[in-house]
Amino acid sequence: MLTAQQARRVDVLKRGSYPFALMRILAMRFNAILRCGRSEPLEIWMDDAINSGLVPIVRFARVLRRDIDAVHNAIELPWSNGQAEGQINRLKAIKRAMYGRAGPELLRARMLPLHHTK
Repeated sequence: MLTAQQARRVDVLKRGSYPFALMRILAMRFNAILRCGRSEPLEIWMDDAINSGLVPIVRFARVLRRDIDAVHNAIELPWSNGQAEGQINRLKAIKRAMYGRAGPELLRARMLPLHHTK
């Protein structure tokens, strides 16, 4: 949700720039497709995006088309690999922070939960 000041700025940009207005419309339509959980409108959206002539949007739509089955599944199915991606991101961040400082033993100690022995 935009604040009143942000909404005024967006309105000024839309009036002053047709490409901005078109990009915003396409972005909002894509967001609505993701939120509704139905992928049927996606084909029309991709056609409109490619025909828009907005290079970043055209590129994005073409990348979506390359793996359209995965995109349909991501929109319609309730499953997510967010937990796995989060753990991978965490591991990569730790590896970057430790680069050149320690070996696999310290990495293992930072990644694995603590096991208390009696």
